[in-house]
Amino acid sequence: QVQLVESGGGLVQPGGSLRLSCAASGRRFSINAMGWYRQAPGKQRELVASITTGRNTNYADSVKGRFTISRDNAKNTVYLQMNSLKPEDTAVYYCHANAYIWADGTYDYWGQGTQVTVSS
Repeated sequence: QVQLVESGGGLVQPGGSLRLSCAASGRRFSINAMGWYRQAPGKQRELVASITTGRNTNYADSVKGRFTISRDNAKNTVYLQMNSLKPEDTAVYYCHANAYIWADGTYDYWGQGTQVTVSS
């Protein structure tokens, strides 16, 4: 079992920045890909950005050039640096990890979500 704990959400004005963090913990596991998803009211959850163990990244078109995903493999932590934030970035942001549990299998895990609100 893997637990994901997110931090860093909050209220920011348009054009501002926030940095989200997500740390994975548990026993006898290794993390494969990690990523961030978001869900705005009345909308489906969507991928924001993802990163592999080898640090290959993928971004939604709407955040390219503004958001940067990174990870610290030693700390099992993924980050999302969000710059030039827009009101349409307002959503609950969820951390995701695909993890291998030793002698068991590969599973997907989700954080509890952190609110990001962009408003003046």
